Amino acid sequence: MKKYIPNIITLINLFSGCCALVSVFSHQYMTAIMFIFIGIFADVLDGLIARSLGINSPLGKELDSFADMVSFGIVPGAILYNLLAQNFTPNEFPQLIPAATPAFLVTVFAGLRLAKFNLDTRQSDNFIGLPTPSCTVFIAGLLMIFHYDSFGLSDFVTSPYFLYPVILLLSFLLVAELPMFSLKFKGMKWKGNEIRIVFILLGLGLLFIIKEASFSIIISLYIIFAIIKNFFNKSAV
Repeated sequence: MKKYIPNIITLINLFSGCCALVSVFSHQYMTAIMFIFIGIFADVLDGLIARSLGINSPLGKELDSFADMVSFGIVPGAILYNLLAQNFTPNEFPQLIPAATPAFLVTVFAGLRLAKFNLDTRQSDNFIGLPTPSCTVFIAGLLMIFHYDSFGLSDFVTSPYFLYPVILLLSFLLVAELPMFSLKFKGMKWKGNEIRIVFILLGLGLLFIIKEASFSIIISLYIIFAIIKNFFNKSAV
């Protein structure tokens, strides 16, 4: 029975992604955010349980990719589409809006990243390229800024002049050959965990101070930290 537990949790991720997708297009944005974070929690938990139980299932690996494609591929694309659509049809979106469809480039590159991840043996402890859950948190953060009009930035985060470059940058980062650190701690000591500890403390501080506006900034810091860490690693060689 225990061998099915990780797969059940993965299916919760998939279920949450489907609910988040419907919520986005129904303009129930905070409901969508709730389901996104349930999906992220399930995505982390299924891996932890599989490793703790010593389960390595090909079926689980495939299910995980399918669930991630919905929760962290289609859903963020839908959010960006809705944010862009505000500029063209501010109330309801009865038909496809061509000017908003570039949002789904993030979906396309998320699919490419997930396929590459399944074949890449280098990403057991750290990542190569921006992980799809991190990309989704960044985009969910933009949705929260829009919904709450944090600091009067709702018009800014829906502007095509902001979103089109963001879409291109995120699409690039998803498949870039850029080493990104994971939050898996190497023991409980400071040495070897410095960047993780500093990043987590900064993230918690931002979450406490600016609340819903912090998520996109936290992921931006994650990317900046990874670039700096990569630069110093190359300089040390």
